[in-house]
Amino acid sequence: MNLILVLLFPMTAVLLSLLPLEKRFAPVVTLLTQIAVFGMALNLALQVSTGRTVIGLANWLELDGLSALVLLLVTFVALTAALFSWGYIFAHEKVARRIRFYYAQFNLFVFALVAVPVLVEPAFVWIAIEFTAMFSVLLVAFGNTHEALEAAWKYIVLMFIGAVIALLGFLILFWAQKNAGGGLYTWEGLRLSAAHMSPVLLKTAFLLILVGFGTKVGFVPLHTWLPDAHSQAPAPVCSLLSAIKTTVALYAILRLLPLLPNAPIDIWMQTIGLISVGVAAFLILQVRDYKRLFAFSTVEHMGIIFVAAGLGGKAGGYGALLQMLSHGLTKSFCFLAAGAVLLVFGTREIGEIRGLIRTSPVAGLALLFGALAIGGAPPFAVFLSEFSIFRAGVAQQHYLVISLLILFIVVAFFGILLHVTRMVFGKPAPVNAAAPGSVPFSCTLALVLAVVPVLVLGVYEPAPLHKLLTFAVSNLTGGMP
Repeated sequence: MNLILVLLFPMTAVLLSLLPLEKRFAPVVTLLTQIAVFGMALNLALQVSTGRTVIGLANWLELDGLSALVLLLVTFVALTAALFSWGYIFAHEKVARRIRFYYAQFNLFVFALVAVPVLVEPAFVWIAIEFTAMFSVLLVAFGNTHEALEAAWKYIVLMFIGAVIALLGFLILFWAQKNAGGGLYTWEGLRLSAAHMSPVLLKTAFLLILVGFGTKVGFVPLHTWLPDAHSQAPAPVCSLLSAIKTTVALYAILRLLPLLPNAPIDIWMQTIGLISVGVAAFLILQVRDYKRLFAFSTVEHMGIIFVAAGLGGKAGGYGALLQMLSHGLTKSFCFLAAGAVLLVFGTREIGEIRGLIRTSPVAGLALLFGALAIGGAPPFAVFLSEFSIFRAGVAQQHYLVISLLILFIVVAFFGILLHVTRMVFGKPAPVNAAAPGSVPFSCTLALVLAVVPVLVLGVYEPAPLHKLLTFAVSNLTGGMP
């Protein structure tokens, strides 16, 4: 029943957010909804960590290790984004109708994001992923400026192109299964039928889905929408776009890996991943907008996850999923920190911000912590996940791949720290008089909540989470060693 309620709660919040009541009603409803949904997701994840599959509607709504991990990440990030939105939106928007519109779209977006991991029928997963684009495009354009509208237009065009390509891949996958004797068109049904399916059709379907959903993940050269959308969308929306929307699309791609255990796709995954990491690392060096800085970092980390998955085996899979979790939690915090900086200075330009730690200790510390954490410095979560990837690569003698990966990660790390330390330290720059000038309490509280798992997972991995990751790896590798 909880699995059904996880979907029903956000949709109920959409309807309640549209009611023409006092303007604080929609934020309260949204926050309470996200607390409830996260609580249910946590309970479901604990059940899955014991080794069982949770079934809401058989062959429609189910939760295994991999989907439970993604659901837990989605709901936690949505909770922190909802809390941060409370103060952030009120600081930028006074019109009640616009506030109701924001929260209705926010809850629609969360509904689509939650639907992706709980659905097990690939065609419906494709629909849910396209809903994430449809329901977020108006949030990208929420600022209603020329730049925001241009970013939203570019975003939806590329999303539509990717949708068409991915749909063709899923149709070929369905055809291949039917030719092989049928069976349930679910992730598990496809895995059981894979040995009897045409290898040519399987590889063609995988390639099309990789390209189609690769536009949503942000693999180079399909990443061009990502920095534009992230620079224009409200900061809480950016945390969902960067930490979650890219992740659920990557999740759908990774779901196909058990169908191709004997296909030589590892080298292609490593190549695509390394290209994304390398290009993003050098783009970080020349960026001038700190929200675009974190956007390019997302491209980098999606590449790291894909490289890790391409290493194969349980060690590579464990590193990929731990990196997926660590990145999602950390990148969400980074964009919330960027939102705090925007509240204080009213500009996204790196060159116009100096002495942030003196002007606003909350925003300054958050930005510095975010930069160190997403760069992979110890003792943060990303350091641990990246180290597990390096160890898996060395154990499997992928020395060239790991060497290039380390090189690009180091370049990105120093690029991020170069920009952020200039912003945080030094003589304070003048503050834009039109900016709110301070960080609201709800935003500060959201930052504190968001940073906790980033710190904890850098030094300690709870036993239930380890078990959940282990089961998720088994789903990812199809039981392969």
